[in-house]
Amino acid sequence: MESRNRPHSRAVAAARFEPEMAAAPRTARIERRTRETAIEAALRLDGSGHGEIATGVPFLDHMLESFARHGFFDLRLNATGDLHIDDHHTVEDAGIVLGKSFRAALGDRSGIRRFGHAIVPLDEALCAATVDISGRSYLAYGLEIREERIGNFQTVLVGDFMKALADETGMNLHLVMHAGRNPHHIVEAAFKALARAMDQATAIEPRLSGVLSTKGTLS
Repeated sequence: MESRNRPHSRAVAAARFEPEMAAAPRTARIERRTRETAIEAALRLDGSGHGEIATGVPFLDHMLESFARHGFFDLRLNATGDLHIDDHHTVEDAGIVLGKSFRAALGDRSGIRRFGHAIVPLDEALCAATVDISGRSYLAYGLEIREERIGNFQTVLVGDFMKALADETGMNLHLVMHAGRNPHHIVEAAFKALARAMDQATAIEPRLSGVLSTKGTLS
């Protein structure tokens, strides 16, 4: 992952995670409070893959921890929500806050490679993610999951999370399922592919001055 131009030493001890993030570049802290949820996030783009996730939705926690790990992002996200109703508001709002965190950490998007693509297998599942952090949002969602639930988690919420993330980041996101049977494997492969694609797209390109656009802006 040397191409991301990260500092030579990227080790982040859990106990030092928060104070280091306060002074680091390409970071963001976002809070969002509504009558349905209260969510706080801290994100460092040039991290080591350290995740501290607590949303009250165990499957979402697992996916976001995997996302942080495989994208080499340092991510802390805490959420409380109206889970006594269902998981929808918490899952969707987590996507909103994560997207806002990426948007804030990227600033004017100067120097980033902008495009990213990855295809990831997980046993019988094979999923691809392609992103363009263009400032314009679009989601093409191609995960075909027959089962309604993974444990207690409603699989339809994966699309809601991805739509919120794409909208708030300001990116095109295409998710394609090439193969898969087990719904857990499909969703996890998609999150890992997304992480690797976003790692590429948010990386600094040393040959680039300004933004990667003939318009001179990514918005």
